[in-house]
Amino acid sequence: MADYTLEEKDSFTVLGIGTELKSDYTDFAGINKEKADFWQTVSQDGTLDTLKTVATNDYVFAVNEAVNNKMMHYAGVMTDASVPEATRVIQFPKGEYIVVKGEGNTADELSNKLAGIAFGQVLPEAKDFAYVGGPNTTVEMGQRDGLVFGEMWIPVVRK
Repeated sequence: MADYTLEEKDSFTVLGIGTELKSDYTDFAGINKEKADFWQTVSQDGTLDTLKTVATNDYVFAVNEAVNNKMMHYAGVMTDASVPEATRVIQFPKGEYIVVKGEGNTADELSNKLAGIAFGQVLPEAKDFAYVGGPNTTVEMGQRDGLVFGEMWIPVVRK
């Protein structure tokens, strides 16, 4: 099984600016392109920089969440503040989370790699816990040796 940890986390809030993903949930190439285009836009138009001004730490969150039967993707920061551009306040519950750590050449590569490990290996092979929905996130934590490093956090419940 892939390398992961189970960690207890306190509840936390991510302030996000989002987009609806229109690709079918099985169309990984389409979803990944939509996410990449979205991140390019929020990085270039200053939206992500605006979010960072109210962040409580240096982490950048890429959040996936189903809202009103729509697949949503958000760029976000951990904060209790708000900015006019924000489209959603995302509440993460207190509880156990699968945490998969990794690194990639870019934030996109990191996110895709961690999601592949978490949803393609860890969760399908899990016997003691399950993902029952709710928001999940890739957390970009910084750079070292020319690589972006971070973690994927997925809330789970014991079976």
